[in-house]
Amino acid sequence: MNRLHKAVDFCIHHQTILGYSIVSLLTAGSEHIFSSVVFKCPCSSGNMLYGSSFLLAPAFVLLLLGYMVNARTWRLLTGKCSPEKHLQCSPWGTCAHFCQLLVPMTAKALVAPLTWIAVALLGANFYECAASGSSLTERLFCKDKSTDCQNQLFKMPCDEELSAKISREWLSLQAQSQLLGWFLIASIMTVALISTCVSHCCSPVSYLQLKFWKIYSKKEHELFEMKAKEHATKLAERNTNCFFEATDPPPFHTPSNEDWKKISILYTFNSQEQYYSMIHKYVSTNRGNSAKFKEEGQDLTVLAFVDEAQESVSGM
Repeated sequence: MNRLHKAVDFCIHHQTILGYSIVSLLTAGSEHIFSSVVFKCPCSSGNMLYGSSFLLAPAFVLLLLGYMVNARTWRLLTGKCSPEKHLQCSPWGTCAHFCQLLVPMTAKALVAPLTWIAVALLGANFYECAASGSSLTERLFCKDKSTDCQNQLFKMPCDEELSAKISREWLSLQAQSQLLGWFLIASIMTVALISTCVSHCCSPVSYLQLKFWKIYSKKEHELFEMKAKEHATKLAERNTNCFFEATDPPPFHTPSNEDWKKISILYTFNSQEQYYSMIHKYVSTNRGNSAKFKEEGQDLTVLAFVDEAQESVSGM
Protein backbone atom coordinates (compact mmCIF):
# COMPACT_ATOMS: atom_id res chain seq x y z
CA MET A 1 0.00 0.00 0.00
CA ASN A 2 2.89 2.38 0.81
CA ARG A 3 4.40 1.70 -2.59
CA LEU A 4 1.06 2.50 -4.21
CA HIS A 5 0.86 5.82 -2.34
CA LYS A 6 4.42 6.64 -3.39
CA ALA A 7 3.59 5.86 -7.02
CA VAL A 8 0.47 8.05 -6.88
CA ASP A 9 2.41 10.91 -5.26
CA PHE A 10 5.12 10.61 -7.93
CA CYS A 11 2.51 10.80 -10.70
CA ILE A 12 0.86 13.83 -9.09
CA HIS A 13 4.13 15.73 -8.62
CA HIS A 14 5.33 14.95 -12.14
CA GLN A 15 2.00 15.03 -13.94
CA THR A 16 3.07 17.63 -16.51
CA ILE A 17 6.21 15.74 -17.57
CA LEU A 18 4.32 12.44 -17.53
CA GLY A 19 1.54 13.99 -19.62
CA TYR A 20 3.98 15.24 -22.25
CA SER A 21 5.78 11.87 -22.19
CA ILE A 22 2.54 9.97 -22.78
CA VAL A 23 1.62 12.30 -25.66
CA SER A 24 5.08 11.78 -27.18
CA LEU A 25 4.89 7.99 -26.81
CA LEU A 26 1.42 7.84 -28.37
CA THR A 27 2.61 10.03 -31.23
CA ALA A 28 5.69 7.87 -31.78
CA GLY A 29 3.54 4.73 -31.76
CA SER A 30 1.13 6.26 -34.26
CA GLU A 31 4.02 7.24 -36.53
CA HIS A 32 5.39 3.68 -36.42
CA ILE A 33 1.97 2.28 -37.41
CA PHE A 34 1.62 4.77 -40.27
CA SER A 35 5.16 4.12 -41.45
CA SER A 36 4.97 0.33 -41.42
CA VAL A 37 1.32 -0.31 -42.32
CA VAL A 38 -0.18 2.66 -44.19
CA PHE A 39 2.77 4.30 -45.96
CA LYS A 40 3.68 2.90 -49.39
CA CYS A 41 5.98 5.14 -51.43
CA PRO A 42 4.82 5.16 -55.08
CA CYS A 43 8.44 5.26 -56.34
CA SER A 44 7.42 7.55 -59.18
CA SER A 45 7.29 11.28 -59.95
CA GLY A 46 4.76 11.63 -57.10
CA ASN A 47 7.34 10.77 -54.43
CA MET A 48 7.84 14.37 -53.30
CA LEU A 49 4.15 15.10 -52.72
CA TYR A 50 3.40 11.70 -51.17
CA GLY A 51 6.35 11.67 -48.76
CA SER A 52 5.92 15.31 -47.73
CA SER A 53 2.23 14.73 -47.04
CA PHE A 54 2.96 11.91 -44.59
CA LEU A 55 5.73 13.93 -42.95
CA LEU A 56 3.94 17.28 -42.52
CA ALA A 57 0.16 16.77 -42.79
CA PRO A 58 -0.19 14.65 -39.60
CA ALA A 59 2.03 17.13 -37.75
CA PHE A 60 -0.27 19.97 -38.79
CA VAL A 61 -3.34 18.02 -37.65
CA LEU A 62 -1.68 17.34 -34.28
CA LEU A 63 -0.89 21.04 -33.94
CA LEU A 64 -4.56 21.94 -34.47
CA LEU A 65 -5.60 19.30 -31.94
CA GLY A 66 -3.10 20.76 -29.49
CA TYR A 67 -4.82 24.14 -29.74
CA MET A 68 -8.27 22.58 -29.50
CA VAL A 69 -7.63 20.63 -26.27
CA ASN A 70 -5.94 23.60 -24.56
CA ALA A 71 -8.49 25.26 -22.25
CA ARG A 72 -6.58 28.57 -22.42
CA THR A 73 -7.39 28.78 -26.15
CA TRP A 74 -11.11 28.97 -25.50
CA ARG A 75 -10.72 31.18 -22.43
CA LEU A 76 -8.74 33.61 -24.55
CA LEU A 77 -11.17 33.64 -27.49
CA THR A 78 -14.61 33.29 -25.89
CA GLY A 79 -16.60 36.50 -26.23
CA LYS A 80 -13.66 38.63 -27.39
CA CYS A 81 -15.25 39.54 -30.73
CA SER A 82 -18.88 39.75 -29.67
CA PRO A 83 -20.90 42.87 -30.65
CA GLU A 84 -21.06 43.92 -26.99
CA LYS A 85 -17.27 44.14 -26.96
CA HIS A 86 -17.37 46.52 -29.94
CA LEU A 87 -14.88 44.28 -31.71
CA GLN A 88 -12.17 44.69 -29.13
CA CYS A 89 -10.10 42.09 -30.97
CA SER A 90 -9.25 44.61 -33.69
CA PRO A 91 -7.11 47.24 -31.87
CA TRP A 92 -3.37 46.75 -32.09
CA GLY A 93 -2.86 46.64 -28.33
CA THR A 94 -5.21 43.70 -27.82
CA CYS A 95 -3.71 41.88 -30.80
CA ALA A 96 -0.25 42.33 -29.27
CA HIS A 97 -1.48 40.84 -26.00
CA PHE A 98 -3.09 38.01 -27.94
CA CYS A 99 0.24 37.25 -29.62
CA GLN A 100 1.95 37.33 -26.24
CA LEU A 101 -0.40 34.63 -24.99
CA LEU A 102 -0.19 32.67 -28.24
CA VAL A 103 3.52 31.92 -27.80
CA PRO A 104 3.27 29.66 -24.69
CA MET A 105 0.09 28.07 -26.05
CA THR A 106 1.89 27.25 -29.30
CA ALA A 107 4.85 25.82 -27.38
CA LYS A 108 2.52 23.34 -25.64
CA ALA A 109 0.68 22.50 -28.86
CA LEU A 110 3.97 21.78 -30.67
CA VAL A 111 4.89 18.81 -28.46
CA ALA A 112 3.04 16.21 -30.53
CA PRO A 113 3.82 17.67 -34.02
CA LEU A 114 7.54 17.96 -33.32
CA THR A 115 7.57 14.44 -31.88
CA TRP A 116 5.95 13.16 -35.08
CA ILE A 117 8.47 14.94 -37.32
CA ALA A 118 11.48 13.87 -35.21
CA VAL A 119 10.44 10.21 -35.07
CA ALA A 120 9.57 10.24 -38.76
CA LEU A 121 12.99 11.65 -39.64
CA LEU A 122 14.74 9.01 -37.53
CA GLY A 123 12.69 6.31 -39.27
CA ALA A 124 13.63 7.93 -42.60
CA ASN A 125 10.82 6.37 -44.68
CA PHE A 126 8.89 9.60 -45.31
CA TYR A 127 11.98 11.73 -45.93
CA GLU A 128 13.58 9.17 -48.23
CA CYS A 129 10.46 9.00 -50.35
CA ALA A 130 10.00 12.77 -50.51
CA ALA A 131 13.68 13.56 -51.15
CA SER A 132 13.95 11.01 -53.94
CA GLY A 133 11.46 13.08 -55.95
CA SER A 134 13.11 16.43 -55.23
CA SER A 135 14.83 18.44 -57.95
CA LEU A 136 17.57 19.36 -55.43
CA THR A 137 18.34 15.67 -54.87
CA GLU A 138 18.42 15.16 -58.61
CA ARG A 139 21.05 17.89 -59.00
CA LEU A 140 23.05 16.41 -56.12
CA PHE A 141 23.08 12.77 -57.19
CA CYS A 142 22.65 12.97 -60.96
CA LYS A 143 25.26 15.59 -61.82
CA ASP A 144 27.21 14.51 -64.93
CA LYS A 145 25.35 11.19 -65.04
CA SER A 146 23.04 9.52 -67.52
CA THR A 147 19.55 10.82 -68.18
CA ASP A 148 18.12 7.65 -66.63
CA CYS A 149 19.42 8.73 -63.22
CA GLN A 150 16.21 10.56 -62.33
CA ASN A 151 14.11 7.44 -62.88
CA GLN A 152 16.53 5.50 -60.73
CA LEU A 153 16.17 8.13 -57.98
CA PHE A 154 12.42 7.64 -57.99
CA LYS A 155 12.97 3.91 -57.36
CA MET A 156 15.50 4.36 -54.53
CA PRO A 157 12.97 3.99 -51.64
CA CYS A 158 11.85 0.65 -53.11
CA ASP A 159 15.28 -0.82 -53.87
CA GLU A 160 18.01 -0.89 -51.18
CA GLU A 161 20.70 -2.10 -53.59
CA LEU A 162 19.95 0.72 -56.00
CA SER A 163 19.98 3.21 -53.12
CA ALA A 164 23.42 2.05 -51.99
CA LYS A 165 24.72 2.21 -55.57
CA ILE A 166 23.49 5.76 -56.28
CA SER A 167 24.48 7.25 -52.91
CA ARG A 168 27.99 5.83 -52.91
CA GLU A 169 29.59 9.27 -53.22
CA TRP A 170 27.19 11.13 -50.92
CA LEU A 171 25.36 10.53 -47.68
CA SER A 172 22.36 8.31 -48.33
CA LEU A 173 18.89 9.79 -48.03
CA GLN A 174 18.32 7.63 -44.97
CA ALA A 175 21.45 9.02 -43.30
CA GLN A 176 20.41 12.58 -44.18
CA SER A 177 17.00 12.01 -42.62
CA GLN A 178 18.45 10.62 -39.39
CA LEU A 179 20.93 13.50 -39.10
CA LEU A 180 18.07 15.99 -39.48
CA GLY A 181 16.07 14.08 -36.87
CA TRP A 182 18.84 14.23 -34.26
CA PHE A 183 19.46 17.89 -35.05
CA LEU A 184 15.75 18.63 -34.51
CA ILE A 185 15.73 16.75 -31.19
CA ALA A 186 18.87 18.56 -29.99
CA SER A 187 17.36 21.93 -31.01
CA ILE A 188 14.10 21.19 -29.19
CA MET A 189 15.90 20.22 -25.97
CA THR A 190 18.11 23.31 -26.16
CA VAL A 191 15.17 25.66 -26.67
CA ALA A 192 13.22 23.90 -23.88
CA LEU A 193 16.11 24.29 -21.44
CA ILE A 194 16.67 27.96 -22.30
CA SER A 195 12.96 28.82 -22.09
CA THR A 196 12.65 27.04 -18.72
CA CYS A 197 15.65 28.94 -17.35
CA VAL A 198 14.24 32.24 -18.64
CA SER A 199 10.80 31.53 -17.16
CA HIS A 200 12.32 30.83 -13.74
CA CYS A 201 14.60 33.87 -13.90
CA CYS A 202 11.69 36.14 -14.87
CA SER A 203 9.27 34.71 -12.33
CA PRO A 204 7.74 37.52 -10.21
CA VAL A 205 7.72 35.26 -7.14
CA SER A 206 10.18 32.98 -5.36
CA TYR A 207 10.43 29.24 -5.92
CA LEU A 208 8.43 28.17 -2.85
CA GLN A 209 5.75 30.82 -3.39
CA LEU A 210 5.45 29.61 -6.96
CA LYS A 211 4.86 26.08 -5.68
CA PHE A 212 2.21 27.42 -3.30
CA TRP A 213 0.60 29.34 -6.20
CA LYS A 214 0.39 26.16 -8.25
CA ILE A 215 -1.19 24.23 -5.36
CA TYR A 216 -3.70 27.04 -4.77
CA SER A 217 -4.62 27.23 -8.46
CA LYS A 218 -5.18 23.49 -8.63
CA LYS A 219 -7.35 23.42 -5.48
CA GLU A 220 -9.35 26.48 -6.56
CA HIS A 221 -10.07 24.85 -9.91
CA GLU A 222 -11.20 21.61 -8.25
CA LEU A 223 -13.45 23.44 -5.77
CA PHE A 224 -14.86 25.69 -8.52
CA GLU A 225 -15.78 22.66 -10.64
CA MET A 226 -17.42 20.96 -7.66
CA LYS A 227 -19.31 24.07 -6.51
CA ALA A 228 -20.39 24.94 -10.06
CA LYS A 229 -21.78 21.43 -10.56
CA GLU A 230 -23.61 21.60 -7.24
CA HIS A 231 -25.01 25.09 -7.96
CA ALA A 232 -26.09 24.14 -11.49
CA THR A 233 -27.81 21.00 -10.16
CA LYS A 234 -29.82 22.97 -7.60
CA LEU A 235 -30.82 25.59 -10.19
CA ALA A 236 -31.86 22.89 -12.65
CA GLU A 237 -33.89 21.11 -9.96
CA ARG A 238 -35.67 24.36 -8.99
CA ASN A 239 -36.56 25.23 -12.56
CA THR A 240 -37.65 21.70 -13.44
CA ASN A 241 -39.81 21.35 -10.35
CA CYS A 242 -41.49 24.70 -10.99
CA PHE A 243 -42.16 23.72 -14.60
CA PHE A 244 -43.86 20.42 -13.78
CA GLU A 245 -45.60 21.62 -10.63
CA ALA A 246 -46.72 24.96 -12.16
CA THR A 247 -45.48 26.95 -9.15
CA ASP A 248 -43.58 30.22 -8.82
CA PRO A 249 -39.84 29.74 -8.32
CA PRO A 250 -38.39 30.51 -4.90
CA PRO A 251 -35.54 33.08 -4.71
CA PHE A 252 -32.25 31.66 -5.90
CA HIS A 253 -29.04 33.64 -6.14
CA THR A 254 -26.73 32.98 -9.03
CA PRO A 255 -23.80 35.10 -10.27
CA SER A 256 -24.72 37.82 -12.72
CA ASN A 257 -23.30 38.16 -16.22
CA GLU A 258 -21.11 40.99 -14.95
CA ASP A 259 -19.72 38.79 -12.16
CA TRP A 260 -18.89 36.04 -14.63
CA LYS A 261 -17.09 38.53 -16.86
CA LYS A 262 -15.04 39.83 -13.93
CA ILE A 263 -13.67 36.44 -12.93
CA SER A 264 -13.12 35.43 -16.59
CA ILE A 265 -10.58 38.20 -17.20
CA LEU A 266 -7.12 36.77 -17.68
CA TYR A 267 -5.18 37.37 -14.50
CA THR A 268 -2.34 39.89 -14.31
CA PHE A 269 0.08 39.41 -11.43
CA ASN A 270 0.75 42.49 -9.31
CA SER A 271 3.60 42.26 -6.82
CA GLN A 272 1.99 45.01 -4.71
CA GLU A 273 -1.15 42.95 -4.09
CA GLN A 274 -0.84 39.23 -3.43
CA TYR A 275 -3.72 37.73 -5.36
CA TYR A 276 -3.38 34.28 -6.87
CA SER A 277 -6.33 34.32 -9.29
CA MET A 278 -9.18 36.49 -10.54
CA ILE A 279 -11.56 34.85 -8.05
CA HIS A 280 -9.16 35.69 -5.23
CA LYS A 281 -8.97 39.26 -6.48
CA TYR A 282 -12.73 39.43 -7.00
CA VAL A 283 -13.65 38.40 -3.44
CA SER A 284 -10.93 40.64 -1.94
CA THR A 285 -12.09 43.81 -3.72
CA ASN A 286 -15.75 44.00 -2.67
CA ARG A 287 -16.92 41.52 -5.33
CA GLY A 288 -14.96 43.40 -7.98
CA ASN A 289 -16.76 46.68 -7.37
CA SER A 290 -13.75 48.70 -6.26
CA ALA A 291 -12.29 51.26 -8.65
CA LYS A 292 -8.93 49.51 -8.48
CA PHE A 293 -10.37 46.23 -9.75
CA LYS A 294 -12.15 47.95 -12.65
CA GLU A 295 -9.03 49.90 -13.58
CA GLU A 296 -6.78 46.84 -13.58
CA GLY A 297 -9.42 44.68 -15.20
CA GLN A 298 -9.07 46.61 -18.44
CA ASP A 299 -5.50 45.38 -18.85
CA LEU A 300 -5.37 41.98 -20.51
CA THR A 301 -1.60 41.71 -20.29
CA VAL A 302 -0.76 38.36 -18.77
CA LEU A 303 2.61 37.26 -17.48
CA ALA A 304 2.73 34.15 -19.61
CA PHE A 305 5.94 32.95 -18.00
CA VAL A 306 4.08 32.50 -14.72
CA ASP A 307 2.06 29.67 -16.23
CA GLU A 308 5.17 28.22 -17.78
CA ALA A 309 7.05 28.38 -14.48
CA GLN A 310 4.13 26.74 -12.70
CA GLU A 311 4.25 23.83 -15.10
CA SER A 312 8.02 23.60 -14.70
CA VAL A 313 7.64 23.39 -10.93
CA SER A 314 5.07 20.60 -11.29
CA GLY A 315 7.71 18.44 -12.88
CA MET A 316 10.14 18.82 -9.94
